Amino acid sequence: MNRPAGSLRRHLCSTLLILLCLLGVFPLDVILPSFPALSDEFRVDTKQIAYSVSFFAVGVAMAQIVIGPLSDGIGRKRLLLAGLSVSIVGALGCVVSTHYETFMVFRLVQALGCGSLVLGQALVQDLYSGTQRNAMRILLTSASGLFISLSPLAGAFLQQSFGWKASFTVFVIIAAIVSLLSCVLLHDAPASHDRAPSMSSYRVMLRDTDYLAHSMLSSLAFACHFSFIVIAPLLLMGRLELTAYQFSLVFIGYGLAYIVGGMAATYLNSRVSPQAQIKAGLLLISTAGITLLMWEWVAGLSVLGVLLPMIVCTTGTTLVRPAATTQALARYPRQAGAAASLNTTLLFAGAGLTSTLVAGLESALTAGLGVLFVVASLCGGWLLACTKDDGMQRC
Repeated sequence: MNRPAGSLRRHLCSTLLILLCLLGVFPLDVILPSFPALSDEFRVDTKQIAYSVSFFAVGVAMAQIVIGPLSDGIGRKRLLLAGLSVSIVGALGCVVSTHYETFMVFRLVQALGCGSLVLGQALVQDLYSGTQRNAMRILLTSASGLFISLSPLAGAFLQQSFGWKASFTVFVIIAAIVSLLSCVLLHDAPASHDRAPSMSSYRVMLRDTDYLAHSMLSSLAFACHFSFIVIAPLLLMGRLELTAYQFSLVFIGYGLAYIVGGMAATYLNSRVSPQAQIKAGLLLISTAGITLLMWEWVAGLSVLGVLLPMIVCTTGTTLVRPAATTQALARYPRQAGAAASLNTTLLFAGAGLTSTLVAGLESALTAGLGVLFVVASLCGGWLLACTKDDGMQRC
């Protein structure tokens, strides 16, 4: 995979990566305001629709574990195009579904196709070098935050104007555009001996304490964000009875934290070590958890009592994830696809399982979220103690 040469090509490659990031928010975030409509459409409890998001995350993780090693051997382009095609089929299947079970099957198909979006991380590894990689990941994380902040508003507009099927239709359109850009911009490098597709590379990575520690740090940070995404409709629209429009306005404030965190991470990127960025992020996540628990105990459940701690938590997440991911993937530059896939598989599998557990605490959603933040930050501190700035194993 050739590094982008020329200003126009660099901008187009950045656009492709940002569109891949945008594509990822539709199955998870834009659909959130449609939870009540989906519940009515398929005659199931809203919690079952929330579980479908966790189910989607696990499906993505399943696909990624296979896609990564394959991409190292046969190239990113072909697998990305194949995955996008499968995700389009899944999205169209969701549109025509008339039963909850059928909808879930096609959601799984869409998830398996979306597993190819992990190749965006491998493409960053292929197309950029040095501090540019971390800078690009910070940009993508910040862009993700912007998309997350606006996606419920977009979802509310689509829901009120066209119904729940609109989010899947727009997903198909964006996926088609990304496919076209991929055809034009990406060129698969020929497979070499040390890039042969093999699951055996996972055995090496799973024995690498430093790689695992940084991957788990990224997973813990993402689990905090993702668990809130899953329970947000239950908490804000269910318990606090916000409308879809009010819900989307709350998410604008939440998403702005990603932008603030991205600005902070960009500032710190060239000034302090990745480990220092991770420490700062974990401190913010633990502070958010304690604040969330104390606020509900003292003042009860409120929009402000949920939003402010989540802004602090998300700022911490934005510091932890890019730094931890860059540290993990830097250890395997010749197996970037496998390294990115295992990293993101741990990310989505952990987030899917954690969010399912938190969503199951119907009467204690806020408390469950607060405890998760505190436990995640403590576990993250222990994992960080297993690494050094130079990446050498310590425990």
